[in-house]
Amino acid sequence: MRFTKDMSIFEALSADDAARGVFESHGMACCLCIGAQSETIEAGAILHQVDPDAVVAELNQLSGDGA
Repeated sequence: MRFTKDMSIFEALSADDAARGVFESHGMACCLCIGAQSETIEAGAILHQVDPDAVVAELNQLSGDGA
């Protein structure tokens, strides 16, 4: 699976159990947030003042799709 900035956080968390660790390493406690079901990775990253491209790159490394 390829992660994208417009994917919901919930979708990312559902796609790979290790995604939780990526979000948490960026200070994003997304697994506890009710907004994670509809909020995109990009919106969540911006809210937490994190580079969304960095988060997506790390998520894609989980599945070997990263650069």
